[in-house]
Amino acid sequence: MKYSNAWHLRDIILLTLIAIFFGVIYWIVGPVYNILTVALTPVGLGPAANDILMGIWVMAGPLAGYLFKKIGSATLGEFLGAVVEMFLGGQWGASTMISGVVQGVASELGFAFTGYKRYDWFSLNLSVLTTTIVTFGWDMIRNGYAQYHIGLLIALFIIRLVSTWIFAGVLAKAIVNLLDRTHLMQSRTR
Repeated sequence: MKYSNAWHLRDIILLTLIAIFFGVIYWIVGPVYNILTVALTPVGLGPAANDILMGIWVMAGPLAGYLFKKIGSATLGEFLGAVVEMFLGGQWGASTMISGVVQGVASELGFAFTGYKRYDWFSLNLSVLTTTIVTFGWDMIRNGYAQYHIGLLIALFIIRLVSTWIFAGVLAKAIVNLLDRTHLMQSRTR
């Protein structure tokens, strides 16, 4: 099935609402991350806080890609969510935008690997997988994951994959299914 890459006013408004909603969610999750890190550090699992919450932090990308079915929509959705988080005073400041680009491109890859021709459970799961791999590689560099023991790395990767699958896969699909039932996107090919 061929999808149009043209953006309509309704698409722009909905993407803006998604970015604002997730930007607020990302901002709220920042302190949760801090609390979780403090709680897990005494047992040597402080780094797992990042991976437990990663699925929430990357949710806007796969949701936007799966909903809009347009080249760049996953990257744009994730990046704009990060911009909103930054403007709300997120604890990582402007570096949040870099993370938003990395996470958005990572989400976009899953749809790109299908040539932007498939927007189904397979492509959404592929987006989850590419998001997990790319963001984990990014954390190997940015957050020093490369220094961790292989056993911890495997555990962190699995935790991240499960979190991303639950939030950016299952929950994103459920949200799009609910939006489909409202007929909000009715005039477009699904």
